[in-house]
Amino acid sequence: MENRLPEVAELFVELARVPSPPGQERAVADRVVDYLRGLALPVDEDDAGSRIESTIGNLLARIEPTAEGAPLFFCAHLDTVPPEGSIEPVLEDGVIRNAGGTILGADNKAAVAAMLEATRRVVAENRPHGGIELLFTPKEEVGLRGAGAFDHERLHAKLGYVYDHAGPIGEVILGAPYQCKLDATFHGRAAHSGMYPEEGRSAIAAAARAIADLRLGRLDEETTANVGEIQGGTARNIVPERCSFAAEARCHDEGKLGELVQEMLETITFAAQLGDCDVETEVDPSARGYRFKRDDPPVRLAAAALERSGVRPTYGLSGGGADANVFNERGLQCVNLANGMTDIHTRDERIAVSDLERMVDVTLALVEVARDGA
Repeated sequence: MENRLPEVAELFVELARVPSPPGQERAVADRVVDYLRGLALPVDEDDAGSRIESTIGNLLARIEPTAEGAPLFFCAHLDTVPPEGSIEPVLEDGVIRNAGGTILGADNKAAVAAMLEATRRVVAENRPHGGIELLFTPKEEVGLRGAGAFDHERLHAKLGYVYDHAGPIGEVILGAPYQCKLDATFHGRAAHSGMYPEEGRSAIAAAARAIADLRLGRLDEETTANVGEIQGGTARNIVPERCSFAAEARCHDEGKLGELVQEMLETITFAAQLGDCDVETEVDPSARGYRFKRDDPPVRLAAAALERSGVRPTYGLSGGGADANVFNERGLQCVNLANGMTDIHTRDERIAVSDLERMVDVTLALVEVARDGA
């Protein structure tokens, strides 16, 4: 790394170097706790870790208000998708990448660093504010589990922001889809494939027919479906008696999602019948969607803060889930803001130093606008 990086970039690099796959966030959480305590801020860790099989619970820090204005909470997750190699951040032409051939972890440590640096500046510069809460969650990447296990009534603020969208700074996410997981397990009959194949019933063939008949990919502008995993069989020369696959569906319209899931279940059942197999299915609604309007308070506040930071706000919808889904489901108003991450979850993942700095400015502007009552 080059010398004299801005403080937020130095902090990001330090956090990124620490691997933190879901459930193994202890080391990076300890660094976050040390940073906050260095600002003389108390940090509380709840007992969610034991309930969601993580090495940590949710971390909550609070700065009591020093002025009139709306309190805000900021949330980021500490886990990343599992790295497949070493994490060696390097700076190239103002952009931080990983030279280790795996993810960088900008998702979501870029948000963690920006929120921490903004907090440091609020404290160091005695900036007046209506109250600030910082929440750092584990196991977001595997189903928003940390946020799901957090007692949201502990938050004083009713308005909050998550920075967890890979897109240019300025994009305000107005909505996220409803999501549903679907698991199917086919049961056939084993037989020797060379001697008695006619006595077998191939679970793999039945599952393959089901997958081939499912409507997958982008079905329309607000709906997607996917089969992401398949497992089955015991040996090359045995007709497979078992095969399972994991699928999902997402849609911004809850009713349409229900119709799609029912269609997928019927397709799976029909394929099993044709293959003379039995099938077990399990449906798990994994995340509730939400939708904001441009004149809703947290959206107007975000737009004002972006404009104050010299950024023109734009508006869009997300195809994925974030901790914001959990908070909105529970009656809080939480908006997801794009923070400049690029190619997340890949070896090409990167973040510009200028975007890290700009998200610090956006965070400070959010605090100012909330204080001013805009």
